[in-house]
Amino acid sequence: MTGPDASYEVHEIPEFTLECGATLRPARIAYQTYGELNADRSNLILYPTWYSGRHWDNEWLIGEGMALDPSRWFIVVPNMLGNGLSSSPSNTPPPWDRARFPRINVRDNVASQHRLVTEVFGVESLPLVLGWSMGAGQTYQWAVSHPEMVQRMLPFCGSPRTAPHNQVFLDSLRAALTASVGFDGGWYPPDDWPVGGLRAFARIYAGWGFSQAFYWDEVWRELGHTSLEDFAVGFWEGFFLDGRDPNNLLTMLDTWWNGDVGKTPGFSSTEEALGSIRAKAIVMPAEKDLYFPPEDEEWAVSHMRDAELRVIPGVWGHFAGGGANPVDTAFIDAAVKELLDR
Repeated sequence: MTGPDASYEVHEIPEFTLECGATLRPARIAYQTYGELNADRSNLILYPTWYSGRHWDNEWLIGEGMALDPSRWFIVVPNMLGNGLSSSPSNTPPPWDRARFPRINVRDNVASQHRLVTEVFGVESLPLVLGWSMGAGQTYQWAVSHPEMVQRMLPFCGSPRTAPHNQVFLDSLRAALTASVGFDGGWYPPDDWPVGGLRAFARIYAGWGFSQAFYWDEVWRELGHTSLEDFAVGFWEGFFLDGRDPNNLLTMLDTWWNGDVGKTPGFSSTEEALGSIRAKAIVMPAEKDLYFPPEDEEWAVSHMRDAELRVIPGVWGHFAGGGANPVDTAFIDAAVKELLDR
């Protein structure tokens, strides 16, 4: 594995026009690769990042002896636009810097990733696209936007359309950041973030990322925390104070809020877009996920041609897909292996 200190690659697209009408000159797509592309370019697996995640945060599902084994597969992890590594408010020069950074939707991310896999690697077919959370949303969008390319898909703990209850949660996060002392409409100094807003943001997140049962059973002790407050500060506040710029968070939040494969040009509804997917799919919600409950993904699967619903059991909620629990990791890895063997 490489980790956060390893070098990574960047693909520059000289002029990349977003659906909102703005053009990034250039757009920068940061990515990491694992393994080697084979001679016929048939082994590239795409594994996009998630909300605020960076490429190294996906490495828990990649490794020798796992389904995503770099000795067999060439795994490419592209960083989402807005995550601080790819083009983002925090790293784009004026006039599109900071609070002026344009709106990004899921299709913009997929379009930039399509440029990456076709222009850099010359790949026209993908054995598998998979991802957690917003990575799952990108997985669905890939299968809708490029059905001729995506052979298999495995979205876990994510959805093809952001539900109204999920949007209410996201609105509360936005309010916590934008109302913070020092936010200044997003024009805070680059070296003086509105920390109070980030800490409030983290406390809201703490009630959603894991399930009620996770807290009732004090499962946070398995992560090395000694009290509920120790977990809230050490895990959640530490998570969002670790290099996560507020403007970047707001850009990705807007992408999440507006996620819907039904908005893809040529489709009149989410149901119609889901029905266009050709890929073989295993859709994996977590049993107690508060963002993406299993019944929502059961609805999605009912509109797909060749999809199976497989629920991740247990109390870890949304973070069943985050790599923190070895039992959930083994469950997801087994599904990836099964899907690739089909």
